Amino acid sequence: MTAPTQTSANATSAAVASGTVSGGSAFAAATAASSPAGAAAAHTASGASGASGVAAGEPAATVVERPLTHFRTLPVSVKVNGEIVGPTDVPAGLMMIDFLHEYLHLTGSRLGCGQGICHACVVIVDKPDGTSEEVRSCITGANFFHGKTIRTIEGHAKRNEAGEVVELSPIQQKFLEHFSFQCGYCTPGFVNAATVLIERLKRQPIAKDKVEQTITEALNDHICRCTGYVRYYEAVKEVVMTTPGLVKDAA
Repeated sequence: MTAPTQTSANATSAAVASGTVSGGSAFAAATAASSPAGAAAAHTASGASGASGVAAGEPAATVVERPLTHFRTLPVSVKVNGEIVGPTDVPAGLMMIDFLHEYLHLTGSRLGCGQGICHACVVIVDKPDGTSEEVRSCITGANFFHGKTIRTIEGHAKRNEAGEVVELSPIQQKFLEHFSFQCGYCTPGFVNAATVLIERLKRQPIAKDKVEQTITEALNDHICRCTGYVRYYEAVKEVVMTTPGLVKDAA
């Protein structure tokens, strides 16, 4: 009695079970069960896989992970609320609002629209000639402020050695007294805008009949989501009218 002949299918099953054919080779071997030519092709595929793969018993090669993005960095050194910060290397193109929040942990400046429209994010830039201006930090890169002096909402109130607020600025105090804000999200921007205005009027007083127009122009770019414009305006007007030297009787 002759021994049973092993078919191609049986040979393939035995090879897969024993581990001599694996992965993509298993598929090639499985398709080879129907014909001698297919079996030869499967044998060739298996041999090629073994030649290019890792030999049995050898450790797999270490996978090297590479970052998808490489950031170019630039140094930023800026004076913030009287203290020099940096130089710190930050990604080129990082917005100033993110630098304040993530690097300096000054979160008082608000990210509103992110497009420079609502002005909730403005900081004050103090120039060497003594003047100051608002700059939108959500659309202005941190590198723009390199070498500059700025103030944020955290820098207006007076603090003791422990960092506790002991006295608000005149603008902040009047905003409280007039209940100017509701949700308060836009308030830091309004505080900075009004502060820049008051400081400008100290250098260049205006006529009494120009007060309303001047205040409107100073606050006009700032958006309040709770529509608290009237109370903001009234608070700023009281500061302007009660602070000596800001208003003159005639033009």
